[in-house]
Amino acid sequence: MKSKEERADIDLLSAALKGIRRDRRMRSSEVARAMGMPLRSYEHFESGRGRFTFDRLVRFAEVTNSDALAIIAVLALKSPEFALRCADNKLMTIFMIAMSELNEELGDDITFLEPGILIGAFTRVAKDLSEHIAKRDLFAETWLKERSSKIQGARPLEDGRLRRRPAD
Repeated sequence: MKSKEERADIDLLSAALKGIRRDRRMRSSEVARAMGMPLRSYEHFESGRGRFTFDRLVRFAEVTNSDALAIIAVLALKSPEFALRCADNKLMTIFMIAMSELNEELGDDITFLEPGILIGAFTRVAKDLSEHIAKRDLFAETWLKERSSKIQGARPLEDGRLRRRPAD
């Protein structure tokens, strides 16, 4: 019998896998075949009734062209949507590659990185990424507004029309 916490984690992973597969417009049978699994075994895996292993999650990510490390991060973040949001840009894989390079460069000296320094560094990176998205959206809106008059029948877009959707 699984504990409440284990069941909650399984449900999070299952929701992430289903969300990615559906976003990729793949049928369970397609993913199962590509993973080299019988359909029933894949269905158990995706629903959380089968075993979640790192190798299976990596294989699923390869087959669906998603980010295995973002799928795992779903557990820490309690957000199955995170895996889907990172499926295309591979955010967690890129982050872990950067951490691997830092580990190689600093080795044991990583222990000298103080928590305050790490918090400041990662907070700055998160803020820079958020600002990048805001500027990108503003650039596209401004560009379209300025140039739409060049096309007969086109009219400027309403403010905010291109802005990204708010997070659910």
